[in-house]
Amino acid sequence: MHRHNRQRVIARTLAAGATAVALAAGATACGPQESKSKPAAPAALAPSPSGGGSSSEAPVPSPSASTDDKSGASSSPSPSASKSASPSASASPTVTYVMANGDESEKVRELQARLRQIGLLKTAPTAFYGSKTTAAVKSFQGKHALTVSGGVDQATWKKVQSVTRQPTADELRPPTTNEVAAPDPRCMTGRVMCISKESRTLAWMIDGKVVSTMDVRFGSENTPTREGVFNVGWKAKEWTSTIYHTPMPYAMFFSGGQAVHYSSDFAARGYNGASHGCVNVRDKGKLAALFDQVTVGDKVVVYW
Repeated sequence: MHRHNRQRVIARTLAAGATAVALAAGATACGPQESKSKPAAPAALAPSPSGGGSSSEAPVPSPSASTDDKSGASSSPSPSASKSASPSASASPTVTYVMANGDESEKVRELQARLRQIGLLKTAPTAFYGSKTTAAVKSFQGKHALTVSGGVDQATWKKVQSVTRQPTADELRPPTTNEVAAPDPRCMTGRVMCISKESRTLAWMIDGKVVSTMDVRFGSENTPTREGVFNVGWKAKEWTSTIYHTPMPYAMFFSGGQAVHYSSDFAARGYNGASHGCVNVRDKGKLAALFDQVTVGDKVVVYW
């Protein structure tokens, strides 16, 4: 009896220890969090350069994903996601495809740029053949009386080339993945970070002229990025969130704990994630250049 009691005591002790370790790990976690355990949005207090305030930033999941961005391709797999798979269940097995769903190459980048020229693809080339490219190819094939398979055979490729031109370097690698929205009227005067939630882009503008653009990501539904007209309150080239303990390089705070800053999670996962309210930028080089140009007091406009 004593022996069995001691075993039960040891088992309970081990279980309690495991629980304590799990709780400790959760308290210091700074990576992406599952939506069901997402923390409530904190009351953001304006941080100060001395670290007295709080910043509210860490990546959280979001359902929206770019399906032609390889980092997000697994979130919505298609039946032909591998190179060995047929682009269409009804396609003839004797057809040889130049490109198909799941491929990744510079030729795919060229295809995407050509499809974008004729308005069949809205996003910029990624070189990865995902569901958006497949849908665009199907649309093209339907318009030109070709076999609608979603894969590019020789006939489709020749037709695409005949109705488009050789893409320029800027068309193959545009400054942003997303098409930049028309500036909000409030962005047309002075020095402004003009941030569109609709196009998910940031345009740095001076006196109504666009100087640079970059892709951005926003907060989730539970921790939204605030909209309106703000000013840059302070900047920090190196900063760590005092709430989520995650790095926030090149942070430019504009509304309490919300800031424009670089996000390594955004760079890695794209729109598979979201912030806790900040405006994430995934191009570190572009943001570093912008950080050097923006001064405290410059305007920030966040709009739909």
